Amino acid sequence: MAAEASSKYTTLATPERCYADFCLIPVGTASASVAEEVAEVQKLLKGSGLAYTMHSAGTTVEGSWDDVMRVIGQAHSAVHAKGVVRVQSSMRVGTRTDKKQTAQDKVKRVEDLLAKDA
Repeated sequence: MAAEASSKYTTLATPERCYADFCLIPVGTASASVAEEVAEVQKLLKGSGLAYTMHSAGTTVEGSWDDVMRVIGQAHSAVHAKGVVRVQSSMRVGTRTDKKQTAQDKVKRVEDLLAKDA
């Protein structure tokens, strides 16, 4: 019985698209600033071909589930390659199945509502 339940989930696909808001935190660096590490991650994201938006407390990246998770893992590896031995990330991930919606679409929807009230 347990094997049947287990095999049911092994074939479950990941969502087609997602957005992830993540904040990568280098731990144990000599400086309180993390600007160099953030710049390294932004270079990686630029080369990834995925849509992304940096903000003051992290980055939102959009694409297929597998591509988004891969690039976040690569961001960890890029920061480790700079000599940081410990990296923590906090992340929020969203998916939808009823329509395609980008992070910019979500922001625009709220801005449109605010403009109507003005």
